[in-house]
Amino acid sequence: MTDKVTIKIPRELYEKLRGMIEDTGFSSVTEFIVFVMRNLASSGKIKEEDKLTEEEVKVIRERLRRLGYL
Repeated sequence: MTDKVTIKIPRELYEKLRGMIEDTGFSSVTEFIVFVMRNLASSGKIKEEDKLTEEEVKVIRERLRRLGYL
């Protein structure tokens, strides 16, 4: 059995994903998230066009701060 870790996501996102996977063949939100993350990680690196701008990082940090994560 492989080791696993827990990743926390906002409940609102979890509920949205749960609705998205209905009738798709995914048996759980976790299975879907693992599929997506494996797909993204398959190249082993982030492509240049996938990088965030400084302004986008600023906005994300501010949102996380307001939510109490930072």
